[in-house]
Amino acid sequence: MLNKFKTEIDTSIRLFLDQAARDYKLHLVNPILHKSIREFSLRDGKRIRPILLILGYLGYSPKGRRPNRALYTASTCIEFLHNFMLVHDDIIDCSDLRRGKPTMHRILDKTIPCANPAKLGVDLAIIAGDIIYALAIDAFLSIPEDPRRKEQALKYFIQTAAFTAMGEFIDTVHGVDKLQNVKEGDVFLNYSLKTARYTFDCPLVTGAILAGAPKAEIPKLAGFGLSIGQAFQIQDDIIGIFETEEAIGKSILSDLDEQKKTLLIVHAFANLKGRPLARLTRIFLKKKKTLADLEVMKTLLIQSGSLHYALTAVQTRVAQARATLATLKMNVRQKELVAEALFKFFDQATRIALRYPKKLKN
Repeated sequence: MLNKFKTEIDTSIRLFLDQAARDYKLHLVNPILHKSIREFSLRDGKRIRPILLILGYLGYSPKGRRPNRALYTASTCIEFLHNFMLVHDDIIDCSDLRRGKPTMHRILDKTIPCANPAKLGVDLAIIAGDIIYALAIDAFLSIPEDPRRKEQALKYFIQTAAFTAMGEFIDTVHGVDKLQNVKEGDVFLNYSLKTARYTFDCPLVTGAILAGAPKAEIPKLAGFGLSIGQAFQIQDDIIGIFETEEAIGKSILSDLDEQKKTLLIVHAFANLKGRPLARLTRIFLKKKKTLADLEVMKTLLIQSGSLHYALTAVQTRVAQARATLATLKMNVRQKELVAEALFKFFDQATRIALRYPKKLKN
């Protein structure tokens, strides 16, 4: 069923972009504008966000209701929101690749020969990202639902865009701030705003509001999304240090090179003393790390108890999410599909925990 949803969502993205090209005359502005937005939007992905919106909607609809093209089209709003954020995030991070292909600003720096193609690419990508956000709102409005529910759901959707941008703001500030100034609470606020809200909370809540879910269900759904989102981001940070390059599909030094102030790093900084603390700080601040630096960092994160602490944080939040899901008055089939779609994400944390069993003992 989840694979069927993904196939239908991909079809809806194509159909919607074809219609958008006609409605907005994107190809008349410049052929590369429409071509780049289309290619970027159709790159292969899990489509977990639109899938969750569909499940949130069907979960609070009359039993037996089946998804139609309008619902699939509306669900793409959250995928376009995701792509809008990726375009801008790649500019901030100076990234050249996204999903194994050039980032939007690297595509658009070839729009026309000029003296400064890098600046041109960035400028045009910012604009393209803004257009993608407008398309997200357009896609959202395609579902024929009660206008009051649509207004309420749209407000939640727009708030999510704002909260995610706040998370990006915090992340960017933390990126240049001193390590000692970033506390655990700051890290979790960033996880909540930048990952949990728009990846898990917003799709489920938006779909539920559109379907007319009871008001009491909304904060529970949001809490479920928050727990899953924080667990997902903590695990992602663990994977960035402790997984293999083959498993993560990118350089195993990239997270270290970017000097991300994750839960692992902040906890270790707060708990190490003396020479180990000095070693962690020195490696963290190096502009270019080596594989030897990575091995030392792993040892320090284990020695400080930070790996154990982060893995426990993942397990605790996944357990919280399971408990919350059990209390939801969502239709049983959709509740099962939510569990099937999300809890499998945490197999990697389990594998890493099994890889370091003795070293995790206090």
